[in-house]
Amino acid sequence: MALILKGGRVIDPQVGIDGIADVLVEDGKIKSVGASIVTKDAEVLDCSGKIVVPGLVDAHVHLREPGFEHKEDIESGTRAAVRGGFTTVCAMPNTNPCIDDAVGVEYVKAIAEKKGKCKVEVSGACTCERAGETLSDMGDMWDHGVRMFTDDGSGIQKAGIMRLVMDYASQFDCVVSVHAQDDSLVGDGQVNEGKCSTRLGLSPWPAEGEEVEIERDISMCRLTGCPLHIQHITTARALQLVKNAKAEGLPVTCEVTPHHLFFTEDDIDDTYPTNLKVNPPLRTAADAEALREGVVNGDVDIIVTDHAPHAAYEKDREFELAPFGMTGIETSLAAINTHLVKTGRIDYNKLVELMSVKPREILRIAPVKLEEGNVADITVFDPDVAWTVGEDGYASKADNCGFDGKELTGRATDVVINGNLVMEAGDLDD
Repeated sequence: MALILKGGRVIDPQVGIDGIADVLVEDGKIKSVGASIVTKDAEVLDCSGKIVVPGLVDAHVHLREPGFEHKEDIESGTRAAVRGGFTTVCAMPNTNPCIDDAVGVEYVKAIAEKKGKCKVEVSGACTCERAGETLSDMGDMWDHGVRMFTDDGSGIQKAGIMRLVMDYASQFDCVVSVHAQDDSLVGDGQVNEGKCSTRLGLSPWPAEGEEVEIERDISMCRLTGCPLHIQHITTARALQLVKNAKAEGLPVTCEVTPHHLFFTEDDIDDTYPTNLKVNPPLRTAADAEALREGVVNGDVDIIVTDHAPHAAYEKDREFELAPFGMTGIETSLAAINTHLVKTGRIDYNKLVELMSVKPREILRIAPVKLEEGNVADITVFDPDVAWTVGEDGYASKADNCGFDGKELTGRATDVVINGNLVMEAGDLDD
């Protein structure tokens, strides 16, 4: 049956549309976009007062399967993604076993095909078991569809290994995505080095622990010509390094998370809130403002969540013992809408670029445009609805969300994937 998304504000900077229109979907594709579309026997979804955009993409998600299903699995993680308005996510390879060969890639793809609620792209590890010593089966994984390679959760410590990874990857149309962390500087760091570590008596994590490795990896990009993507960037200087690399003409991109944009080390008080223990850590207010300005001026390429679910008992421990990470896939759209769009710093066209267009470019997946003939992956959200995070629970297995209890504005209401209405009025289709 055909589906008409009726009367929403349709926004897609790729095709120059921003206005009230209808979107007709048939056979998994967009049939037409225009005013007052009428088709016999079509299902009509009233989108009045809502915004209709190309399906959102989260290029950095931990689905935890295989190996850590007590935290999250592909089914629950993709349910949470749809609840947050995402039609595609990219799963990180730090599972057990690690996704460092084609068998691991095909396992995740098979489970996602059977149980996933949204589309799942699979990233592969750069090195075997993410140990930073020997190359993974990158070529074989590329043959099985992997277009992003990363040892996420671990920085590759040896420059020679990083060069080897990038030399090898440069043969393919792919990107090497790096978790920039110099272990010799970070050590047992728990929070940002400075006021926070001193005030709370926690092991310090210097900004240089991120910046030194970013500088090195940009050098390896210059040497090899391999596209480089910097994950979850957190400091003003790190962002300046990326900006300088781009000005030099190097193929370097970067991402930022909502929690690094809207939380700072000052939010970690003497209650030792473990939901705010993240890797890399929350930085200074000046760093967060630099990141926000980077989003506004285009230095930051994409918004990701680094959705990192953990079981409640794992987070309910002393700060030093609790694992790093917070969930965020159900709050990302709302956080960006609340703190950047509603404050006038960016508009919805920019949001679409950051959360839909550019992520697909970096992941080397086909663009999704709101025009005839394109696949019907569509996100619909109410930009004005106010809600309290966690009040109606989470679709994720985990509730370690730093935004828990916060009031946000804007929320996904309807999601279409391959022409199928998988969430309607906030209810997921089981």
